[in-house]
Amino acid sequence: MKDLDEPGHLASTGLHLGGTKFMVIQGEPGAVIRDKKGSRRITIKKTSQALVFGIYEEPVTPRQCNMVVERLRDYLTDQGL
Repeated sequence: MKDLDEPGHLASTGLHLGGTKFMVIQGEPGAVIRDKKGSRRITIKKTSQALVFGIYEEPVTPRQCNMVVERLRDYLTDQGL
């Protein structure tokens, strides 16, 4: 959770998920982290009580994944989660 609040830290160390190290390509404090490892990418969004992960590979585009993850985050936020 701290890394989501300060994604700049992850830029130097990378994000480890499921035994794989991903390179952080974008981060917005308290909101989102976007990572990649080869053609595999991750988008992470934060709600007040949850983290929403979108893990995808080509041919899915970053825009498509981001839209789905953002909509799910918005829904969970509207539900008070």
